[in-house]
Amino acid sequence: MLITPLVELGKSFLNNKLEKTKAKHEAELKRLQNDADWDANQAQNASNSWKDEWFAILLSIPMVGAFIPDAVPYIERGFEVLSNMPDYYKAFLGGAIAASFGIKTLSNWGNK
Repeated sequence: MLITPLVELGKSFLNNKLEKTKAKHEAELKRLQNDADWDANQAQNASNSWKDEWFAILLSIPMVGAFIPDAVPYIERGFEVLSNMPDYYKAFLGGAIAASFGIKTLSNWGNK
């Protein structure tokens, strides 16, 4: 008589653990599918846009200018001005550039 309730309690406990594991697994599968859908949308959108090329050119200007002695003071001053911009502006700009290149998160940016 005592064994049957204990067995049922054990079964119930194991079933609950199984259901939790299944729910976690399904949530992870949904997250992975959403990520894959996001990647596919980004790739399709990028195929009809000059945004990526524009950002690549824009980001290359200081690098190229660094080899032109007369341009160096302007580049240095430009970076000084950018460093004084509000953090929210730098975050939005970084987010726009990251999204353009298909980077989903900047959460590790700056972490060492």
